Amino acid sequence: MADAAAGDAVAAPPSPPPPALQPPLQPPPPDTPISDATQSAAETPNLPDTPASFSADPDTPFSDAPLADASDADASAVAPLGGAIKHMTLAPPAPPSKKSKKKNINSVWTRPTSRKGKKKSKQPSNALPIGGSSGGRLPKPSTGEADELILTPAPRSAAERNDDAPDLPVLLSRVFKSDKVEVSDDRLTAGSTRGYRMVRATRGVAAGTWYFEVKVLHLGSTGHTRIGWATNNADLHAPVGFDVFGFGYRDIDGSKVHKSWRAKYADQGYGEGDVLGFYIHLPDGELYEPKQPFLVHYKGLPFRAETPKAAEQKTPDSVPGSEICYFKNGVCQGTAFVDIPGGRYYPAASMYTMPDEPNCQVRFNFGPNFEFFPEDFGGRSVPQAMSDVPYRPYELANEGPKENGTAEKII
Repeated sequence: MADAAAGDAVAAPPSPPPPALQPPLQPPPPDTPISDATQSAAETPNLPDTPASFSADPDTPFSDAPLADASDADASAVAPLGGAIKHMTLAPPAPPSKKSKKKNINSVWTRPTSRKGKKKSKQPSNALPIGGSSGGRLPKPSTGEADELILTPAPRSAAERNDDAPDLPVLLSRVFKSDKVEVSDDRLTAGSTRGYRMVRATRGVAAGTWYFEVKVLHLGSTGHTRIGWATNNADLHAPVGFDVFGFGYRDIDGSKVHKSWRAKYADQGYGEGDVLGFYIHLPDGELYEPKQPFLVHYKGLPFRAETPKAAEQKTPDSVPGSEICYFKNGVCQGTAFVDIPGGRYYPAASMYTMPDEPNCQVRFNFGPNFEFFPEDFGGRSVPQAMSDVPYRPYELANEGPKENGTAEKII
């Protein structure tokens, strides 16, 4: 038995020795010198947007020194020449500050019903802007047309703004004038001492050939006038010819005025005692007159309703063959304007004089008995007197408007 065990021990191969352990990697000694391959200062290239030498221009904010980079991989490129490499790391970004969600219960400006944080309610698709830029909106009135209507607040209702009547002749309006313009009791004489402010007649024309007169009653040493034609869109707190909607005749040097530009017109101006004639020719002008907005009531307030296209159009289309010319004591001063924009033109005047001076005054004559009716119009169409212009009502058809706020225009 002992011999068998010994034989088995001799027959078994010896087991291999365990593998030797590898020595751990050791970091390089801290005093390892910089490689000889490091560029010298003379071999360092200049940056393209920096001056050649900092010493040559010490006031410049740039220099030839290499830019510092905070990355570990390029640490050898930013090491100072001749010095040791420094290990650089980026500081972790600061965590974003979180605002406290706790409400300030002591704030007098915060209420439990505060709308802060709530989304604005979506405007209905059929809403309309008020005034174009005010941001308020109203439901679109039903007009039976595909076009939407823009509603702008009207300062007064149509009846309140109408001082004309079927039994009245053509007169100066007490409504369509600047509050600085004074109108006589017979509503034919106008005067002003507060800058160039306008007054216009109660009736206007959009087609045909028409004529009226104005006599200069008083100018004084400081008085001046601009008289002519203006549409219902002209600014009443400005002189005739201030904007695109007016055409004026100026007393100083007899120049013509349109869009605030004065241009040479007559050989000389006019003064006290002169009678001026105003002629307008609008062939087929009714085809070019912009559609006037009609009035609607909404929540008890009047609004002007017009299509977006009409609201955006600043200058109406010109009337082909139209003409304006002025007369002085029955003598034509020549053609002043041609191809004027379509619209309803009203006789208008603006006056000016210095304070503490008597009013600058003019007197209108709408006909038919003119003081200096021209005998020769130079081949032009013979005009009708403005006194022949018919009454044109303009008012709300529905005094009690429907729920949708629609109203109709009566012409």
